Amino acid sequence: MPEGPELHLASLYVNKMCEGLVFTGAVEKSEVNKNPEVPFCCDAYCIKAQSRGKEVRLTLTPIKTDDDGKRKVSKPHSQQPMDVVFRFGMSGFFRFTSVDDLPKHAHLRFYTNENPHRVLSFEDTRRFGSWHPNGTWQKDRGPCVMFEYESFRENVLSHLSDRAFDKPICEVLLNQKYFNGIGNYLRSEIMFRLQIPPFVKARTVLEGLVLKDEDKKKVKKKIEVVESTDKTRKKGVKTETPDLLSLCHTVPLEVVKLGDNGYAPAKGKYSVLQAWMQCYCVEGMNSLSDHNGRTVWFKGDPGPMVPTGAKSRKIIWKRQTDDHDYTDSKKAKKTHTDNTAKEKPAKKKDNTKVKKEIATSKTQNTSKRQKKGTKRATAEPENKPKTQEKKSSKGQRVGKRIQTKRNSVTCRKSITKAKPQQKSSGRRQGRSK
Repeated sequence: MPEGPELHLASLYVNKMCEGLVFTGAVEKSEVNKNPEVPFCCDAYCIKAQSRGKEVRLTLTPIKTDDDGKRKVSKPHSQQPMDVVFRFGMSGFFRFTSVDDLPKHAHLRFYTNENPHRVLSFEDTRRFGSWHPNGTWQKDRGPCVMFEYESFRENVLSHLSDRAFDKPICEVLLNQKYFNGIGNYLRSEIMFRLQIPPFVKARTVLEGLVLKDEDKKKVKKKIEVVESTDKTRKKGVKTETPDLLSLCHTVPLEVVKLGDNGYAPAKGKYSVLQAWMQCYCVEGMNSLSDHNGRTVWFKGDPGPMVPTGAKSRKIIWKRQTDDHDYTDSKKAKKTHTDNTAKEKPAKKKDNTKVKKEIATSKTQNTSKRQKKGTKRATAEPENKPKTQEKKSSKGQRVGKRIQTKRNSVTCRKSITKAKPQQKSSGRRQGRSK
């Protein structure tokens, strides 16, 4: 989630907490993290931070000494400043705590020269973040949308013939080569302000701005003071209608103005940022996945370049009431509810259970009926007339079959007994003669 505004707030946080502090020793890395070691060790150094788009740079500067009594830097220790460039990934941020309260996922640690020590740590639960010792700003990234606005605007408008602008505007806004600092939630908020369909070709949206800015080397804001129509007759400030590029500059600055109340992952507070959002993960808005699988939020018509088979992902944030630990992955999952994903398997399970119950009830009923029929047939006498039989369908048939079998058996027995009696009587008569 960290985007340009969040990384700038992180740099402000580092400068605030590290101001006037002296750090010492080696920079420690956790054993489980696969990022490189930071080969920096110094008796005394200071830390300063700076942000640019989606990157933060920490500058570690050794404190050199004079002969007046300040501490000297030993020869094996670092004597030159080092820049460490951070990219936050999905869950990276900085924390400043005591050694006893060191976070579980503190993957890079800077210790102060105090007693007891305190630690500036880079915490990253998912380990998607990265750092680069002796690093520089990434070359493939364009100017920062917040603090290099003029060069950012010129970079976009001078490259509209590139193939990148053949894609939908929602996907181009995530291209850090031109929109360094814009992320998933910012693009939705920017397009919503101008009611731009997300799946419209980017070039068609930006082409009209070329002629407008050809004669302008610097961006100037026209401000007109107009009397408001309110009863109070107060004077209001009215600016010119913004375009897409100007909103890429002003909307992130709105998030920066929210300060720590807008984005404070260490404390688990981001309800202020949720309240500021007008489109992203807001109930009533539409959502579709783009060609890269990222969900874009919008209102109204999506545009003609919708991916084939794109499905809506109706994930809506639950508005926070109580604070929770943002770094806990289990609790972070609870902040989203997927209505469609939860309802469908529940229905399937219910249907299968009902079908099984119906099938078992049918088999039990048939077996019970068969048992009743056999009991009735055995209880009835052999020579009972047919008129006395009950009219139950299955019991009647079973009774008839049993009776016929018994009658045939008795007949056979009588025949076999009768034949030897006749023969014996004939022999007796011959002997008597």
